[in-house]
Amino acid sequence: MPRTISRDELKQKIDRKDDFLLIETLPATAYHHKHLPGAINLPPDSVTKLAPQLLPVQGAEIVVYCASPT
Repeated sequence: MPRTISRDELKQKIDRKDDFLLIETLPATAYHHKHLPGAINLPPDSVTKLAPQLLPVQGAEIVVYCASPT
């Protein structure tokens, strides 16, 4: 079930080295400019094409983020 986590919760997950996939949803240019360590770039316009390759583990915990305020 999808839920929202805070920046602090995400930082704790990263610091604990929890087992999850971190997905950055901004365009590739923004990803290459700056992204969180370990993040995988999956721009919205490429989800259908890239998701099967980048997210092969069914049932994996996934955290999605972008730089926008929403």
